[in-house]
Amino acid sequence: MDYLQIMAFVTIAALLVVSPGPNGLLIARTVPASGKVAGFANIAGFLAAFYLHGSLSILGISVLLTKSAEAFFIFKVIGAIYLCWIGVKSFLGALNPTAVQEKALAKRSSTVGKSFLEGFLTNALNPKVSMFYLAAFPQFIPASENAAVYAFFLVSLHSLLNIVWFSSMVLLFDRLRSAAQNESVQRTIKAITGVVFIAFGAKLVALEQR
Repeated sequence: MDYLQIMAFVTIAALLVVSPGPNGLLIARTVPASGKVAGFANIAGFLAAFYLHGSLSILGISVLLTKSAEAFFIFKVIGAIYLCWIGVKSFLGALNPTAVQEKALAKRSSTVGKSFLEGFLTNALNPKVSMFYLAAFPQFIPASENAAVYAFFLVSLHSLLNIVWFSSMVLLFDRLRSAAQNESVQRTIKAITGVVFIAFGAKLVALEQR
């Protein structure tokens, strides 16, 4: 096991984790509205998506995204539509918070599952995450019979970095939750996250295949 390679991978993965993106925005949107349990469910969804991308990369299926312009275009458009859908839903919640709160109360039991799914889809449908597992990830996997085990070890390191970083964000936003319960603050958060999610979706459409 090459410890220098592992440190290099951890450095690259850490930069990816802490850079601003949909994951942090999703946490900022989820925790003030649904609590820290829902926020941790988001994180569990992130991790499930990473293992999916890692598995596809190991199997070579994800290579289709780099070899086929049509497949890459369809994938990024689906991802962009999903991000825009979250943005529109959040923005509508800012315009009509009462209806959204009543709906949320009626579906409180499904909040954790919904948050997990949102976290999973936000990463599973993100071409940037896929590109990371196609471009950077394979460079750190040795050509040996233990390659698959080593690859999943790297996925676990990436997941651990996400747990540490985003768990701290969940706890921070949970501490601020009492202030965020104010209706005007809630509406502001939803409006801002809505606009930014739509912007992420639009930026995703412009993403070029590499």
